[in-house]
Amino acid sequence: MDVLYFAWVRERIGLPREKVQTEAATVTDLVEELIAREPRYAAAFADLSALRVAVDQQLADFDAPLAGVREVAFFPPMTGG
Repeated sequence: MDVLYFAWVRERIGLPREKVQTEAATVTDLVEELIAREPRYAAAFADLSALRVAVDQQLADFDAPLAGVREVAFFPPMTGG
């Protein structure tokens, strides 16, 4: 699946997107797999309350299932302006 990172998440990880092979059942499981890779992922996902997630371009919760999903995006909450 494609995993996309936006704003400071992208800055901490150092990539705008990557292809990930995963057996994760939920977004939370995917995050745990990513954190286990290396410290830059742990830094990006240190506070999940400061992040939002979209699954196949639809806002979702971190307990959203990943079966059949093609894209997961992580980004900070948007503010008005």
